[in-house]
Amino acid sequence: MLKNIEIELERGSVKGRLAQGFEPVAQAFADNFKRHGEVGAACALYQAGSLVVDLWGGVADPASGRLWEEDTITLVFSAAKGPTATCIHQLVEAGSLDLNLPIAHYWPEFGCNGKEGITTAMVLSHQAGLAAIDGDLTLEQVLAWDPVVAAIAAQAPNWKPGTKHGYHARSFGWILGELIRRLSGQSAGQYLATHVCDPLELSYWVGLPADKLPACATLVPPAGGSQSVAELLGADSLTARVMTGPSGLFGYNEMWNREEVLRAEMPSSNGVGDARSLARLYAALIDEVDGVRLLGPAQLARACEQQVRGPDAVIFHETCFGLGYGLQPALAPGAGSRSFGHPGAGGSLAFADPEAGLGFAYVMNAMQFNLQGDPRSTALVAAVYECLAGA
Repeated sequence: MLKNIEIELERGSVKGRLAQGFEPVAQAFADNFKRHGEVGAACALYQAGSLVVDLWGGVADPASGRLWEEDTITLVFSAAKGPTATCIHQLVEAGSLDLNLPIAHYWPEFGCNGKEGITTAMVLSHQAGLAAIDGDLTLEQVLAWDPVVAAIAAQAPNWKPGTKHGYHARSFGWILGELIRRLSGQSAGQYLATHVCDPLELSYWVGLPADKLPACATLVPPAGGSQSVAELLGADSLTARVMTGPSGLFGYNEMWNREEVLRAEMPSSNGVGDARSLARLYAALIDEVDGVRLLGPAQLARACEQQVRGPDAVIFHETCFGLGYGLQPALAPGAGSRSFGHPGAGGSLAFADPEAGLGFAYVMNAMQFNLQGDPRSTALVAAVYECLAGA
């Protein structure tokens, strides 16, 4: 039995529903607005397949004052990688894809310029050496799909594939999305809707429908954004080329609010949804949710086997990856040791903890970058595990 709550804020309020014993999560969520510069956000938690926390609050659009409502959705950046990886593992489970076969087996044009031996497993674990995308592309070409995947298929790797790992911030989604398209006949966003979102009735999209645009929160960029990376390391550095690429087109700025960017399909970068849906998705990876389970236990176990851990060749600090999912200890400070999922630029976070039976998600519109970890999600995760310990 969930109880309704409402906590007044300086602008707007925190609203939602909680199961008994999870009150500290609501307090931590409200405290984020008072202590950590939160603007608008939502947080949700599933336990043993049931919704136990469902919170939202603050302001969805600071310019107009539009409040964050129950049905507000928002851009989650790389938290999109988890749902995209889930689609890939469904294809593996169905027998359509072998992660250890060269990608060129399914996509012949890809097998050139030193990429002949790159496997899907290498892409999922960020070892493919295709973190930065070569070629001079316009934004229109990038959003159109075919030109950017053709550029990836034609280029040489940034490093010898399989020798190290480095975060494939955007190429991850285009490579995997092209595999999904070639194997299923559907675009990545279409496959996701048909096989993941519709069965679970999720409000989550890669390629936002036009009629959902009014419900989307307005991104509040951080000061400086990723342009400071180019200034610090040089525009030709691998890190800058990855984080602002392709062709230096992307920074963490207002461009992500543009309709054409939200409506395009970038399966690693522009997922749009609510916390309730992402928490439900992860809950359905570890258990049945209303009769739906997205992956069988054997395939999920394979997906969560650690492939790489250590200093990342692109973003320098330690990362730890399975086959598409981020893993502890680099995923979510304070979460269970077997947790898997993915964070998104600026603060969003979604993961499952199979030992605790949890599916967790936090989404927001005010981007923050903190080398010590985002204090907002860290506080929420700490409150969740405090509640579990108290129970």
